[in-house]
Amino acid sequence: MDKKLDQSDINRIVWKACDTFRGTIDATQYKDYILTMLFLKYVTDVWKDKRAAYVEKYKNDEVRIERALRSERFQLPAESSFDTLFKQRNESNLGELINIALEKLEDANRSKLERVFRNIDFNSEANLGQTKDRNRRLKNLLVDFSELDIQPSHLEGNDIIGDAYEFLIAKFASDAGKKAGDFYTPSEVSTLLAKLLAPEPGYRLCDPTCGSGSLLIKMGREVGSSNFSLYGQENNGSTWALARMNMFLHEFDNATIEWGDTINNPKLLEGDQLMKFHVVGANPPFSLDKWGAEDALADQYNRFHRGVPPKSKGDFAFITHMIETTYEDIGRVGVIVPHGVLFRGSTESKIREQLIKENLLEAVIGLPANLFFGTGIPAAILIFNRAKGENKDVLFVDASREYEAGKNQNKLREDKDIPHIVETYKAFKVAQALNSDEGAVIAEKYAYRATLKEITENDFNLNVPRYVDTFEEEAPVEIAATQSEITRLKSELLIVENKMNEYLTELGF
Repeated sequence: MDKKLDQSDINRIVWKACDTFRGTIDATQYKDYILTMLFLKYVTDVWKDKRAAYVEKYKNDEVRIERALRSERFQLPAESSFDTLFKQRNESNLGELINIALEKLEDANRSKLERVFRNIDFNSEANLGQTKDRNRRLKNLLVDFSELDIQPSHLEGNDIIGDAYEFLIAKFASDAGKKAGDFYTPSEVSTLLAKLLAPEPGYRLCDPTCGSGSLLIKMGREVGSSNFSLYGQENNGSTWALARMNMFLHEFDNATIEWGDTINNPKLLEGDQLMKFHVVGANPPFSLDKWGAEDALADQYNRFHRGVPPKSKGDFAFITHMIETTYEDIGRVGVIVPHGVLFRGSTESKIREQLIKENLLEAVIGLPANLFFGTGIPAAILIFNRAKGENKDVLFVDASREYEAGKNQNKLREDKDIPHIVETYKAFKVAQALNSDEGAVIAEKYAYRATLKEITENDFNLNVPRYVDTFEEEAPVEIAATQSEITRLKSELLIVENKMNEYLTELGF
C-alpha cells in the first residue's frame, strides 16, 4: 500500500457508509449499527496485522502463531471476523449471522466486552425492515466497510480509529438534534473541562453521566502518562455500549464503565460505600425531571444532607453526588450546568449557600450560547475544589462573547477561547487570596475575583453579570449631525412619495 490512510480518508469512507440507513431510521438508532460495524472492522484488521507479524516472526509455524495470538489484548473467533461476514453477505439470514458473530466476540472477551452488544439487533424487522430490505441494507453496509483497510500498519496515526469513532459520534449528534445531549458533549467543551480539571498521574478519574465516554477519554489524555484509572456510569443501554466500545478502541481496556442510574442506583462502589475519586467531571442532563427526589431523604449514602433538590430539576442532585464521591482533602469536581443553577431559589438556593459556606466552590465560568446539540441556552461550568484551604475567593469568568459562530452551533476555538479560560483559571489558583472584603477585577469585562462577603451580600446568587461588569457605554450622539441626517432622509422620502404618486396616477388610482 503506497499511501497510508489519514483521518480525513477514514472519516469520509465511514460517513459514506451511513447512507445505507440515512432517511430510513432515526440517527439515534442507526448510529449503533454503524459504530458497531466500524468496531468489528477495526478489531478484524488489527487481528490481521497481529497475525501477519507473528507469521513473519515464527516463519509460518502455526502452533507458535496461535499460541502468541492467544496472549493478545483481545481474541477474535473466526466466525466473528468481518471478513467472514463479508463472504456471507448474500446469505438470506445475514442479520442473524451478524448477531451470532457479535455474541461470539463478546463471549471470547468477557472482561472487556460483556453485554456490550446485547442492545443491538441486526435482525430487527422494526429497525431495518422486512427480510429483503434488511438483507440489502446489511449487505451494502458490509460492502461499504470492506473498502476500509484499517490495519494499524496501514494507518498514518495510532489513534486514528478512536478519533474516527469520535468524529462519527459528533456527526450523529448533529443529525440527532435534541436527543444528542444524551450521548455526546461537543469536543471543545470536553477539552475545556478536562484542561480545567488538570488530572495528574496516579489519579482516579470519574464521569458519573459518561455518555459515549468522550470526556473521560479527554481527561485521561490530559494526564500525560498512562498512570491513571477511568471510571464511568451511564444510564442509557445503547450509549453505555458505545462508551465501552469507545474505551476499547482508545485502548483504555481497564476503564470501568457501569450501566445504571447514577442517582438512584450508583454502581461505582467500594464495599457498601461510594467509590472516591481525585477528579470527577460531567455534563449531566440539564434540569432532569423526576430524578428521584422522593427517595433522596432516605439515601443510604447520605448524599443530600445539604438539602433535596426540586423533583423537577435534578441539577444539584448530580452536583452533590459528584462532590460526595471525591476525596475529602484533594478532590476536584467540574460540572456543566444550565444558568438557572446559578441563581434559582427555593431548596437550590439553600444547597448553593451551603456549598459556598463549606468553601468548596472555586470557579464559575459562563459559556457562549448555542454550544450544545439540541439546545441554544447558554451553560456554565462550575469548579469545586476540596483543597482550597484558607482561600475563600471565587473566580467568575464571562466567556460568553468569545467563540466562533457556526451555522447550527457555536464553537469554542481551541487556539484562542479555550486557552484564555484555562490560563485565567490557572493564574487565579496561584495568585494570593484577597485580604480585603472587596473583590478585584482580573480582566476588564472578562474575569473577576470575588470574596465570600460579596457573594454573601448577593444572597449567594452566582449569576456572572453580578460580578463581571460587561456594561458597554453607548457612543455619544452627535446632535447636529443626527439632525442633518434626519433632514436629508426626509427630503429623500418626499421625492420617493412624489414619484410613487405619479405612478399611481398613470395607473388610474
